[in-house]
Amino acid sequence: MDFSGRGFTVCIRDPRRSSDESAARGREIWGECVAAGKGRKLVIVESPAKAKTIAGYLGGDFDVEASVGHIRDLPNPSELPADMKKGPFGKFAIDVDNGFEAYYVVDSDKKKKVAELKRLLGQADELYLATDEDREGEAIAWHLLETLKPRVPVKRMVFHEITREAIQRAVGDTRELDTRLVDAQETRRILDRLYGYEVSPVLWRKVRQGLSAGRVQSVATRMVVERERQRMAFRAASYWDVEGDFTTRSSSGSLVEADAFTARLSAVDGDRVATGRDFTDAGELKHDVKHKSVVHVDEPMAQALASAVREAPVAVTSVQEKPYTRRPAAPFTTSTLQQEASRKLRLSSKNAMRVAQRLYENGYITYMRTDSITLSDSAITAARSQARDLYGADYVPTEPRRYAGKVKNAQEAHEAIRPAGDRFRTPAQVAGELRGEEFALYELIWKRTVASQMTDATGSTATVKLTATLDGAEVARSAEFTASGTVITFRGFLAAYEEGHDETGPKRRKEIAEEERRLPRLGEGTPLAVIRADADGHETQPPPRYTEATLVKAMEEKGIGRPSTYASIMGTIQDRGYVGTRGSALVPTWLAFAVTRLLEEHFPRLVDYDFTASMEEDLDRIANGDEHRVAWLERFYFGDEATTVEGLKQLVDDLGEIDAREISTIPLGDGMVVRVGRYGPYVEETLGSQESDTPPRRATINDDVAPDEMTPAKARELLDAAADDGRVLGRDPLSGNEIVAKAGRYGPYVTEVLPEAEEDAPKRGKAAAKAKPRTASLFKDMDLATVDLDTALRLLSLPRVVGTATEDDGREVEITAQNGRYGPYLKKGTDSRSLETEQQLFDISLDEALAIYAQPKQRGRAAAAAPLKELGADPVSGKPVVVKDGRFGPYVTDGETNATLRRGDDPEAIMPERGFELLAEKRAKGPTTRKRTAKKTAAKRTTAKKSAAKKTAAARSTGSTATARASTR
Repeated sequence: MDFSGRGFTVCIRDPRRSSDESAARGREIWGECVAAGKGRKLVIVESPAKAKTIAGYLGGDFDVEASVGHIRDLPNPSELPADMKKGPFGKFAIDVDNGFEAYYVVDSDKKKKVAELKRLLGQADELYLATDEDREGEAIAWHLLETLKPRVPVKRMVFHEITREAIQRAVGDTRELDTRLVDAQETRRILDRLYGYEVSPVLWRKVRQGLSAGRVQSVATRMVVERERQRMAFRAASYWDVEGDFTTRSSSGSLVEADAFTARLSAVDGDRVATGRDFTDAGELKHDVKHKSVVHVDEPMAQALASAVREAPVAVTSVQEKPYTRRPAAPFTTSTLQQEASRKLRLSSKNAMRVAQRLYENGYITYMRTDSITLSDSAITAARSQARDLYGADYVPTEPRRYAGKVKNAQEAHEAIRPAGDRFRTPAQVAGELRGEEFALYELIWKRTVASQMTDATGSTATVKLTATLDGAEVARSAEFTASGTVITFRGFLAAYEEGHDETGPKRRKEIAEEERRLPRLGEGTPLAVIRADADGHETQPPPRYTEATLVKAMEEKGIGRPSTYASIMGTIQDRGYVGTRGSALVPTWLAFAVTRLLEEHFPRLVDYDFTASMEEDLDRIANGDEHRVAWLERFYFGDEATTVEGLKQLVDDLGEIDAREISTIPLGDGMVVRVGRYGPYVEETLGSQESDTPPRRATINDDVAPDEMTPAKARELLDAAADDGRVLGRDPLSGNEIVAKAGRYGPYVTEVLPEAEEDAPKRGKAAAKAKPRTASLFKDMDLATVDLDTALRLLSLPRVVGTATEDDGREVEITAQNGRYGPYLKKGTDSRSLETEQQLFDISLDEALAIYAQPKQRGRAAAAAPLKELGADPVSGKPVVVKDGRFGPYVTDGETNATLRRGDDPEAIMPERGFELLAEKRAKGPTTRKRTAKKTAAKRTTAKKSAAKKTAAARSTGSTATARASTR
């Protein structure tokens, strides 16, 4: 490539040199190379943090500026210039009849930034577009090129890590803009616009106004809904077995405590004992199991077996030992990083990517959006060298480990996520620079990378079978018990890192403990003594709900989504009201059920998992140059006559009649249904209402009731409670208004019924504000069914004036007792003090109130109360986490960070994982700062002339063009 006459000297690394020699020589000649170049050079990246780091690695001739993300996008149709709203761009901002030409505009909040970039470009002799080297980054670079219209040489500068050596190599090894990646990203953006703008209006008409559909978000929502349907259809099966403790005897006949081990019943009279995996989700034995020699042990049988075993002779009948080998996990991809950060650090996908972004931009890790598990040669060398230095030569295999991706459509252009540089910095070396989540995530990435180049963990696994001879027992003639244990003789990579597990409940912890236990040395025929034999009952469990980590894993396995979209999809399905959380579990809302049903019945192909994955494959083909974007978009939107496959336009045009009421109905059984209404979900009893003129019974469903908990019995409970809803308690003797008790969405309350305003009253001036009825929540110890008129009137009388106090300046100030969102409190002017109980609102005297105000004001409660629950050590800070009851409600804290519990979080039942997650989210948001309200000054009103919208503010795409973000994914 000839750069002569452009004022630029290329600095190229000599591939024949070692990495150390190249680095040393590179630093030596860097000054010479920069000095040889003439003029200023403008480098544009996406983020200010990235710009700041890169600027420190380049010379004074470089100006590094951030575009702050995307600068252009498809406008909403309402934002189009008036002369374009009725043209081919009017519906989508895309001309679907002419090559799917897109119309882009500079975002209103980016016009100032674009002007600044143009100013800097006017002073530059060369432009370097240094955005990320994925489709989205390539599209951002293209949009910058189209908007800035540079008249100087333009170079595409790419790198996977932000270190001095990497940046200096990237400056000397630029390339052209990859129009194939641009085409793939533009196709994705256009595809998402068409999908969202065609399907979303159907949801508005048939489910609820303002809903959105998205190519990937709708499929992800369907996955969560399907898992909840499985839980709703699940019926638990009960099964029993016997657990026993056994040991050997010494030569003197005494028990050898050191040889004690636990074994579980595995067979009765030679027939295998049924376990949880032998039952269907309907609670019945699987069909293939029924025809095999499998015995379903119930409680009476288990109790009889346990009793017989305690008195029976037991001997070892089989001892098997085989080698154990465990290999290290591959280095992190975006998906596996999010999964492991969720398991070990309790970070949501969004927070994990936010922290990883900061680490990347500040030069600590390589690019964090990748689905490649490969490592460069220099990275493999660095990992092996560090493992050898820290753990010894025995922990490093003879040959380097090279990993091949198994994920569909892995984009091997990037490396796996690893520590940046040709030599990794250990966690100890960065401890002074990184804190909290940043340090914890870096340490996780470092450990995983180094461990991936270490030797296998090896050992042996022993399986022992024991037989108890039950002579004279009616229940059986023999009972077989089995115990297994693994002994790791060489830890290998486990010395550095061990992968986490998705299931962390008591059952899983017990299984892990049993797998890693050591069994005593036993031989066949060895007699054993029975220490304990107890019947143990079990119930099959429903399929676990997805967490963000397991949903990302499932999407990746199905080929749905890409590294750059996982975190945004997790956020989108929650922000738009389709999915909520209970702890770390994802719980679909009833709204998600209605939307998913409509899409499944009327747009089945659009939410089909294989079809969605095939679209991702097609986008990969466009990025590789194997598919033309216009031809593909035409098949997607208009259909393919060759295969008679309908396009999106035909699907929407030929929808036919959709029964909106039926779509929003979820049957529960026994005549009970859930309906999704305009104001939220409610349960309705349908039996009997169709034969009579009486309206069906209905009850609102509170947010704390998950769909799998909404059984017919639960529905009747809500209907019975709603029977008291609106129960008239009597009339207020002062106002004469009726007082009623109701069950609301946020709990029971009492309110007064105001008389309807007179229709014939003359209207003067502005309409008077409608009077609001007095309303008061019931105290925690009150019952909606038993509350009476006197209690209701006392509640409605709040706030209560306790008395007056004299301030230091002689002013008289009222003290009132009030019940707020976060509990009862006193208020004197702007000074508030918490009360211990709600009853004090009625009982506290003026002297008692003055005594409270006489005490120094403290944060929270007057006296430190004992924690409500202890959750263990936080995986990020390492400090103990507890649940406390504060002035504004229960919260979790590790002594440094406080996070309020959300609605649905039970302070006494909250799991440690949920507490750690709340703290992680709070840390990610940073400290809360109050903005001071600026004093407004009167401004002279000026009349501005309206000017016609200029087309120069926007640009139509031409040739191989692309777009950036896919906000409707």
